[in-house]
Amino acid sequence: MTTQAPAARAAATVEPAGNDRRVRASRRSLRRAGTPTILRLLLIGLVCISLAWGAVCAWTVSQHAAAATEVVTTSEPLSLAAQQMYQSLADADVTATTSFLAGPQQPLAVRQRYEADIARVATDLAELKNGPAAGSQQFGTQLAAVATGLPVYTGYVQQAQTYSSLGYPLTGGSFMQVASEEMHLTLLPAARAIYASENAALDAASAGATGLPWMVVAVVLAILIGVVLYRTQRWLRRRTHRMVNYGLLGASVAVFAALVWLVIAFGSARIDLQAGLGHGSDPAQQLAQASIAAQQGRGDEILNLISRSGSASFARDFQTIQRGIGPGPGTLLTVAAGSSEAGAGGDLVAAAGRDAHGWYTATGQVFRLDLAANYGAETQLVIGTGNGSSAAQFSRLESDLHGAIAADQVVFRSHAAAGRNAFAGLEAGIIVAALLMAAGSAWGISRRLAEYR
Repeated sequence: MTTQAPAARAAATVEPAGNDRRVRASRRSLRRAGTPTILRLLLIGLVCISLAWGAVCAWTVSQHAAAATEVVTTSEPLSLAAQQMYQSLADADVTATTSFLAGPQQPLAVRQRYEADIARVATDLAELKNGPAAGSQQFGTQLAAVATGLPVYTGYVQQAQTYSSLGYPLTGGSFMQVASEEMHLTLLPAARAIYASENAALDAASAGATGLPWMVVAVVLAILIGVVLYRTQRWLRRRTHRMVNYGLLGASVAVFAALVWLVIAFGSARIDLQAGLGHGSDPAQQLAQASIAAQQGRGDEILNLISRSGSASFARDFQTIQRGIGPGPGTLLTVAAGSSEAGAGGDLVAAAGRDAHGWYTATGQVFRLDLAANYGAETQLVIGTGNGSSAAQFSRLESDLHGAIAADQVVFRSHAAAGRNAFAGLEAGIIVAALLMAAGSAWGISRRLAEYR
């Protein structure tokens, strides 16, 4: 070991020495090549990196701009269509079952509301079938479930109307309850899956418009080019004793202007799109879930009245729904209230919280009357028009939720459009800046090269 240690130390010192000799040799060869050769290498290098940066940055901007445009023109409208279809299905079921409780002569307004819900479902379904996700097997299966289940559901409702007009009572084994089971077991789960898929697509498009990695690469490359241009000008000033190289100065101005525009545009787009999601889309989704849950809770109290079975399953299901809607820590209404912008949306969410308590109180009374087999009083409380009735309280809650959703959607569209518009003209500006950088570098160094001819 004592004989190997000096040899190892000698090998360790030989290798760095060899590296130093190679570096010094390359520097001597570069000096022997002369200033013209160095200038030609700088010219080629600056032109290439300017054009390469322009290509990378323009591609990055185009990807972000396309994603922002997709958010505004495709993802958000399809997410809204899926949300409306989901809400319309739930509302159609509640509207249909409520109308039958009033007797064979259904009110015209109620009938028209049910038909409008079904027509809206068909329209939204057609729009979703034309969307980019329709080619997915899983998404297509869910669309097919709604498309095939909807006529089955409406067929059961039509049969229930026929039997109701003949004087048959609406009981637990009626066609209306079978229709409601079709809605809750087939249509609503499929609509919920479609809604979740479209929301995921909206989130993905938003992430593509606000993602950082490639934008950071473009910014870092622009800074490095600026440093190279600065050091090149310093080197030329020492060699030529000229204070300013106007070509390289123009290239420096172009890269600085492009960098400032890029950072401001991307920062503005990111802020607007994230504000649109956080204060518009996200609370609207929470409120849509609350609206659908409320409709399902309303369906529970109606089906409980129809079945007259004395079972507590509907009451338990309603209590679960109540805990999810809120208000209360972690509930849909509380989460939406925390992210909705102050003003119309926030005020309506607060009003929905107050009306929800009134509806819960009325529905609790409904279930108590059912346990007492007081079906006459229960029916009046469920479908009556008085201020204390469950129907009136639910109607106020539903109105507040729909108004808050509409207000949040306006917020989202406003911010999303601003985020998309922030990229306007940026791609073309980047390309022009890259060409100016390349041209300025070529012109500035070519003038110095000409002095050696």
